[in-house]
Order: sequence, then C-alpha cells, then structure tokens
Amino acid sequence: MDGVTFAPVQTLHGWAQFSPFYPVRRYRVPPKGCSITQVNGISSCLKRHGARFPTLHSGERIKSVVDKLKSAKSYIREDLQFLKDYTYDLGFDDLVALGALQSYTAGQLAFTRYSHLLSGDATLPPFVRSTSSSRVIDSAHNWTSGFSFASQHRFNPVLSVIMSKDASYRYSQTSANNTLAHSGCPLAGDGDEKSDAWVNIYATPIAKRFNSLALDMNSNLTAADVVDLISLCPFDSVAKQEPSQFCNIFEPEDFTNFEWGMNLDKYYGTGYGQPVGGRVEGVGYVNELIARLTNTPVRDNTQTNRTLDSDPATFPLDRSIFADFSHDNQMVAIYSALGLLNEKHEVLDETRVNPETEWDTSDVVSFSAEMVVERLSCAWDPPVAGYKPTEYVRIMINDALQPMSFCGADENGLCKLSKFVESQSYARNDGDGDFEKCFLTQT
Repeated sequence: MDGVTFAPVQTLHGWAQFSPFYPVRRYRVPPKGCSITQVNGISSCLKRHGARFPTLHSGERIKSVVDKLKSAKSYIREDLQFLKDYTYDLGFDDLVALGALQSYTAGQLAFTRYSHLLSGDATLPPFVRSTSSSRVIDSAHNWTSGFSFASQHRFNPVLSVIMSKDASYRYSQTSANNTLAHSGCPLAGDGDEKSDAWVNIYATPIAKRFNSLALDMNSNLTAADVVDLISLCPFDSVAKQEPSQFCNIFEPEDFTNFEWGMNLDKYYGTGYGQPVGGRVEGVGYVNELIARLTNTPVRDNTQTNRTLDSDPATFPLDRSIFADFSHDNQMVAIYSALGLLNEKHEVLDETRVNPETEWDTSDVVSFSAEMVVERLSCAWDPPVAGYKPTEYVRIMINDALQPMSFCGADENGLCKLSKFVESQSYARNDGDGDFEKCFLTQT
C-alpha cells in the first residue's frame, strides 16, 4: 500500500475499486535463462490513477445519506455517537495525498525494477500517456516525478500525450478515439440491473438495521443509501490516511457483499458480461499493445486514434518502457479484451457471492492498480549450439502473475510472443463484430 498501512488486508478486500493499491502477490523475477527486453507499461502497460475523493455525484449522495443519519435525535449503538459532531468535509474528484504518493512511489519502483532496459540512453526515457481527467493527468505527472527522482534526475520522462481536447498540450485529440477512456461506444450498456438486484438483496436488511438504531430520523435510509454509506469508509480512510469511524459501523459481511455488488457492476459494465460495449472497448488498446510488443504499426479499426498512432512522435516503437494512465472501467474492458480473469469461465451471479471469484475488484482495479506486460527473451541455460533465444510475454496485475492458458503459458506464466499474438484474435479482428453494436440500435 505504498508505505501507508492503516487497515487490515481483509478490510481492504471489501473496499472493491476504492481499495488502496496492495501487491496481490510478490513480484516474481524472470526464470533462469530469461531476461526482460521490454516492459510495455508503467512498470507495466497500464495504471489506474491514485486514490481520490468521491466523484461529484457520488459525494453529493454520500453527504445526503450522512445528513439523514445526523438528523436522528438519538442513537442506540455507541459506535454511532460520533455522528453528533461529525461534519462531512471531503472534496470531489481530485486525488488525495495518498493518491499522489501512490503514483510517485510507483514511478520510483518502475525505475528500480526496469532501469536496466534504458541502456544508459537518457534521450529515450519512458513514454507516458494519459487520458484527460485531472486526477489521471496528475497521477501521470506524479509517476514521472518519482521515476526521475529514483534515477537521480538522469532520466526525466514527461507526459507526452493526453488523449483529450485540452489545447494546452501539444498532442491532443477528441475523446471519441481514446484507448485510455471508456468513451468509444455510444450505445454501451451498463451493469446497473445486475448490481441493483444484488443491492436490494444484501443492503435492504442493513438499511433496516440502521433505521432501527438511529431514532427519529427525518427519513429512513434505503438500500441505495447503504451502498453510499459503506463507500464512505474507504473514501474517508484514504483521505485522512487513517481508519474512518464509518468503517466500524459495518460488519465484515457487509463489506463482502458491498464488493460483490461492485464486482457485478464491473463485470456487467465493461467486462465479459456486457454484450454492447464491454470488452470491445479494450480492443484498441490491445492492438496498440501488440504493436509495441512486435515493433509493428498499429492495426485497428475500433477506437484507436489513427493520427496519434501513426506518428512516431505520439506513438513511438523505439522505447523500452511505456506508461499509460487510465480509469478502472477502461482497465476492466482491456483485461476482458485480452482474455484475462477468465480461466474459470465464470458468469457472475447477482443472487449470491462467489468467494472464489477471479473477478475481485480489490485485487485488479484498486486505486493505483497496474497491469504489467513484459516481453522476455529466453534461451537454454547453459546455451545450446544453434539454438536462438525465443521471445515470450508474461502479464501481471498488481504483481499477481496471470496464468494465460489461452496462449499456452507455462508454470512461469510465459507465453511465446507468437502464441500470445495469435491468441488475441478478438482484438486483431476488431472485436468480431461487437464494435458495430456500439453504433447500430438493436431490433
């Protein structure tokens, strides 16, 4: 958690996409005989922005729920008494201090782990892109600062491309063709129906519990209110960098159920469960990744920006480290387009929690989450005459090595580069017709 430890891991696991980053596994160095020849990403390809305040609409809802609770004349339980003197004081949208630290620390780690790829050439630092949200831009800048500091300012990466309308940056385009934002599918569906069904199941009893504990309120809490109130626990905690008192008013099972609702929202929003939009919104990024891994031009007919991707100044192939900054929804689409988190071919159930799910939002899209893609060159050890090294790919999400059976990965998570590219037929075929659904009303 980037040096900040203020809550037990089991609690963070119930915080879903609002969990601060934590390594899911210990980073595994390449096996003997293999060396990393390129890292496509942050210390990976893709990184979510750091911890933030609630969004504007979410914050307004949270404050409204807090006001409901504060309107009570008395509370039965002692752990609610703090509400009498509590004032909601969180901001909106922007990074909190912890969020800035997360990206800065990640930049330092990226240098420590991958600086050998830079070959001493300070003219070719990591290439950094972001989408246009201020918290994403700030995260990218914090990462470049951390990388620069760790290198003793020898390598000074800059944010070279912001995929937005922001005219203050040299390279900018409209968000319609943006592989780092969930914006390329006008008719995209969402996960509301599935997640709302689960909220009604688990949160209705919690609402009744609170309504019986806070006496003489102006109005009763609803199931939807409970979701906002639970989310205040992580938001308040990451903002204050200490456990929020709101965390203490819920049971461990409440957080488990809260996270399952968020899992459903992501899976059916931009993941495998969404037939319109969903994983196809990650196709453009996957095709950019293939271009980087194979040192070939981008081939894509979905949401890539052809102008940017065809210009070596805005989409270079001569770098060894690439850093892309995005949002959780888009990361889910990219994971799904790649075929990750699908080893069990699970379909999430909106009526019950699956504790063994691969689709754990705390583990895969936490604040400052990252996906690392490494290209490695592996040879026999000791060398065998006439044997040429083979290129391999491995992927990690929050340092957890992905099994990637879809491309024949071995026990070290290694797929031959050629097999990996072959396995990405969904992206190479522009989503097998799914992209067209984004623009054609279904009849």
